[in-house]
Amino acid sequence: MKVAKGQCLCGAVTIEVPGECVHDVSVCHCNMCRQWSGGPLLAVECKQGLVMHGEENVTHYCSSEWAERTFCRVCGTHLYYLLLETQTYELSAGIFPDDRKRLVSQIYVESKPGFYDFAQRTPMLTEQDILEQFNGS
Repeated sequence: MKVAKGQCLCGAVTIEVPGECVHDVSVCHCNMCRQWSGGPLLAVECKQGLVMHGEENVTHYCSSEWAERTFCRVCGTHLYYLLLETQTYELSAGIFPDDRKRLVSQIYVESKPGFYDFAQRTPMLTEQDILEQFNGS
């Protein structure tokens, strides 16, 4: 299996994931993601097989009852958003140098401000759509 390797800006933290994880990019427009990063979160999903090196340089912030956000304490690079219940990692797409990425979905679209848009057409889910998916509706 091919492994994709990514790192923070300063190189203090490196992350390895199965190679197929890093091609499909999802966007979250929620207020918390935009406050965290100054813009939407562009992420690739990894449900298993994540290996991290330099964990002593990682800070974890519990941003809600169901998730934590993680960043490099040396350079501040956003590493991932972790859904605690499912242990699903939404890794910052920018930490992986891969030209084959494609935008595949957008969530919390009702929270997206009017000052940016993406040219690609993707499925666009509201907060209510996401909550219904989590609750199995």
